Amino acid sequence: NFFYYNQTEIFVTKKTFLLSLIFLITACKTAYKTVDFQENNIPLKPDYASDQSWAILPNHYPNSLDILKDSLPKNADVFYIYPTLLTDRKSTDWNADIWEDQVRNEVLQTAVKYQASAWSKAANLYVPFYRQAHYRIFVEPYKKQGLQAWDIAYQDIKNAFEHYLKHYNKGRPIIIASHSQGSMHAKELIKAFFDNKPLQHQLVAAYLIGTRIFPDEFKTIKPMTSPDQISGFVSWNSYKMNKLPENFDSWFLGGVTSNPISWDKSLTSKREYHKGLLNRDLKIYPKCLSVNVKDGLLWTSPPDIPGKFFLSLVNNYHFADINLFWKDIEENAILRVKAWYKNNS
Repeated sequence: NFFYYNQTEIFVTKKTFLLSLIFLITACKTAYKTVDFQENNIPLKPDYASDQSWAILPNHYPNSLDILKDSLPKNADVFYIYPTLLTDRKSTDWNADIWEDQVRNEVLQTAVKYQASAWSKAANLYVPFYRQAHYRIFVEPYKKQGLQAWDIAYQDIKNAFEHYLKHYNKGRPIIIASHSQGSMHAKELIKAFFDNKPLQHQLVAAYLIGTRIFPDEFKTIKPMTSPDQISGFVSWNSYKMNKLPENFDSWFLGGVTSNPISWDKSLTSKREYHKGLLNRDLKIYPKCLSVNVKDGLLWTSPPDIPGKFFLSLVNNYHFADINLFWKDIEENAILRVKAWYKNNS
């Protein structure tokens, strides 16, 4: 049993633990191959009028994704933006080529299967492929080289959302769900389309997970502090209990940290209230972890699942920000959709 790790494709198991540990020790010493951004190397642009530019549309997904088999039409939509999957240190690409089978399969079999699926029972799932920026855009000294790549990634998300609004939404309430790089783009999407704008009325909730979102990030969209509150956002960054990352001040401090077990202002939640973790075997493990809310971080106990010892040796739980609370998210999203309809009846 193991977790899906969305940035380095590490799976924590007994057989792979030693290899994973070696990777973690050496990764920070390994330089990325890189080149200056060149427009003639930009991958082919998505056309969101075509189903081929979408990873998931309602009733349009691979048969292998059994976790999405509940495909009955819902009375709400979720627009999900996946995290950074383009991480190969040997790649000089600045943007992902969404037409490559490997890229498409990784989105479906990792990000959609283990993350986006948490919202699939609450709402119709929409997941656009987008030309996301390579992970090295977050790493010095490569950041400035990739600024245009970041703009391309966001423009794809914006174009996909505009097409979704015009052709698919039909006035239904909307959930925005995202992780990591996806949440950075989602933040800008909310500012452009929802914040202090008429579309805010349709916003059920924004789950902006795995990046720092300040309490006053938006003008009229605020952190939600009760499980059935609507039209606001939640956010958290998971880390091992009582540990601090070296970049705590620059990447986490001051960010909204929601409690994804209680969904209120509680600073702690015991394991008996934890609804369930989604493991790599697609089994749900309830009551297996506790949390403490710290400024900018969600301290999480090592989950009590098979392979717990090896997970206890990992400090950064960013890879499992959603997996850890998969069932909690699923039930909360259903509750908030019901609350939206109750408030708008």
